[in-house]
Amino acid sequence: MRNMLFFIVAICIIMVQEAKAQINPLEKDPWSKNQLIEPATLASIINNPNAQKPLIFNIGVAEDIKGAKNMDAASKKENLASFKKTLSKVPKNTAIVIYCGCCPFNKCPNIRPAFKLLLEMRFTHASLLNLPLNLKTDWIDKGFPLTK
Repeated sequence: MRNMLFFIVAICIIMVQEAKAQINPLEKDPWSKNQLIEPATLASIINNPNAQKPLIFNIGVAEDIKGAKNMDAASKKENLASFKKTLSKVPKNTAIVIYCGCCPFNKCPNIRPAFKLLLEMRFTHASLLNLPLNLKTDWIDKGFPLTK
């Protein structure tokens, strides 16, 4: 597990360096505060057998949250195109949660293109998992469910 975490961090550092030119620090984030979902909220939904589950997409390189479909890094055009193809089969009123968790929000190369895509495709219940630091700190260390 520790080696995997170091590997994930190394990949994230490389991705952040490659994507720095793509992230404009003056650009406003495409999501609003009410489009963020807190980790504890999503974990309770996942753990509740009676709850209506959203579609959860991992659009980064971190580990998969229980029930998530891994789309790989959305900062890569081919992965974003694959995500778009997957979404094209989903009704626009479906609850969707995306997350990355490779690094802090302000440096993440994956969440902005993926969330912009959700907005462009006019999904009405799109959310971003609020992982301001990373998946390890904001999800794993709190004992929230991962795919085994």
